[in-house]
Amino acid sequence: MDEWKRVAWSDESRFLIHHVDGHVRVRRLPDEQLLPSCTAGHTQSGDGGIILWGTFSWAAMGPVVVVEQTMKAANYLNIIADQLHPYMAFVFPTGNGIFQQDNAPCHKARIVLEWFEEHTDEFHLMSRPPNSPDLDPMEHIWDVMERQLRAQTPLCANISRLRDRCLDIWYNLSPVMC
Repeated sequence: MDEWKRVAWSDESRFLIHHVDGHVRVRRLPDEQLLPSCTAGHTQSGDGGIILWGTFSWAAMGPVVVVEQTMKAANYLNIIADQLHPYMAFVFPTGNGIFQQDNAPCHKARIVLEWFEEHTDEFHLMSRPPNSPDLDPMEHIWDVMERQLRAQTPLCANISRLRDRCLDIWYNLSPVMC
């Protein structure tokens, strides 16, 4: 248990305005295709969503970042340098912290791994085998956030409102739940 208390978990997740990505599955018989119960409406405007990166540990909720573009190695490196690094120094001042990330390509990029190598005296990177299952507890936090977001009314009308609500939910998560 003491070793798990030294781990900071991180992950990214996408939050959508309308909670769907355009892929709707409907089971129906051949003669039912036009029944209202077998059809789904859609929005013509660009729905969109946001991507959040966040981290937490036993000791404290960490920062959350709205990722403005596709997560590439360069912007991931900015996040870990600007957000993760000070968080790890604050939560694990003796340098005994362990940072966990999944095997996303941007996490395994050479520039990112070199950055972690340069900071091994401050905290360690947890190694994960290739193609390992995603057992990150951050997935549970994203699920809680998604449920809270969908329970709010009215639904988000635009990206700005979605971002504000997601950040509000993050900053009000119970440390006990985490």
